[in-house]
Amino acid sequence: MLDAIADFFKFETLKTNFRTELLAGVTTFMTMSSILVVNPTILSNAVFLNQPGDLIGQLLIATAIAAALNSVLLACLTNYPFAIAPAMGPNAYLAFSVILGLQMPWQLALFCVLLTGVLLLILILTKLHTTIIRAIPPFFKYATVVGIGLFIAYLALSANAAPPTLGAGLIVPDPATTTSLGSMRQPSALAAAFGLLLTAVLLARSVKGAMLWGILITAMLGWIFGFAPLPQGLIAWPKLPVNLIGQALVGVRYFSLDQLGNMIAVTLTLLFVTLFGFIGTLTGLGQQMDALDAKGNLPRLTRTLSAGAIGTLVGALLGMPPPVTYLESAAGIAEGGRSGFTALVFAGLMLISAFFAPLVAAIPTFAITPALVLVGAMMMGSVKEIDWTDPAESLTAFLIILVMPLAFSIAKALAIGFIVYPIIKAAQGAARQTSWVMYSLAIASILYFVSLA
Repeated sequence: MLDAIADFFKFETLKTNFRTELLAGVTTFMTMSSILVVNPTILSNAVFLNQPGDLIGQLLIATAIAAALNSVLLACLTNYPFAIAPAMGPNAYLAFSVILGLQMPWQLALFCVLLTGVLLLILILTKLHTTIIRAIPPFFKYATVVGIGLFIAYLALSANAAPPTLGAGLIVPDPATTTSLGSMRQPSALAAAFGLLLTAVLLARSVKGAMLWGILITAMLGWIFGFAPLPQGLIAWPKLPVNLIGQALVGVRYFSLDQLGNMIAVTLTLLFVTLFGFIGTLTGLGQQMDALDAKGNLPRLTRTLSAGAIGTLVGALLGMPPPVTYLESAAGIAEGGRSGFTALVFAGLMLISAFFAPLVAAIPTFAITPALVLVGAMMMGSVKEIDWTDPAESLTAFLIILVMPLAFSIAKALAIGFIVYPIIKAAQGAARQTSWVMYSLAIASILYFVSLA
């Protein structure tokens, strides 16, 4: 049995083994476990029956099921160690901007998610996605890798230290300078800084499972010294998502002509964010595991995007936003994860953790900070692949790298790049050297920003 699994996931070819893949899967799960609580909490503000929060239990198990199914699908189709789960940007967009802001029934919003999955599949089946990807200059991908590295680190360092978030709080808002260094008097900030140094030392000493140990030890510091609450129990029986399953299919019943414009804008926005969110993240993760080809593309990308498209359809039927390949997968890759078995381990832990939600919820955010910051540092090496002497390439790359963490969005950063690059190329007198696809992406990006206005 074990030999068959090892053969299926090509352990020998990838120079990996069960111990390494298991450790990588656990590490990825530890860095992503918070979505089991955060995702349903966000969605429950807008997705409910009688009052906000009355479906939070069902949303939790739906999150676990969607993440597990999507990750298993990706593992089997591509043999990549990437974890897929409901995206944390689109969930807030759907809850606050679409359902509450546009007063769109949540069932109709889920129907828009379903349409997004259908459009993604059409792009893949017609191979338009290949045309788009090939037209994007390689430096876009390298800039995306660097931007993602900064994005990961910034997210980890700037998480609010106050309860209930209990983030690192090492980067904080400042009225005079916009942001500033947080106070080391905050226990969570001190613990995150200690955990960062500890994890860095463990990595430098080539300790197996360095990032996982860093997470666990940092979390235990919070529990032992009392500035992070202890788990409020171990087991909680999950509530099956009976009020969520299939609502995307019946969502069309809530259609009205005054919602048509909103539906189009929402669907196209989700399509843009999902497609380029996937492309950007996959490029970054592929670069980290040294899997990109000579043109900077990830092999088996069509299969990977197909898994994402199917995952979007599955997620919609479970009441979830479109999924994304999580940046936190980089932590598992850093631990040596190279095959789909890492994603399989993650999927299994997501399902099991639905029964241990109180324990998972007790892992404080600051405990995850060290792993994410160090992963971000590892992704900075791609900056050397960018031609900083070419204004079109250098300025576009710089804006992508800069905007990604500051705007908290991969899609928005890439959209700015798609707009800026053709303009500068035209100013250089090289307009004809730029593919029509890039001009189309520029127009699509402008429409994307207009839809957000």
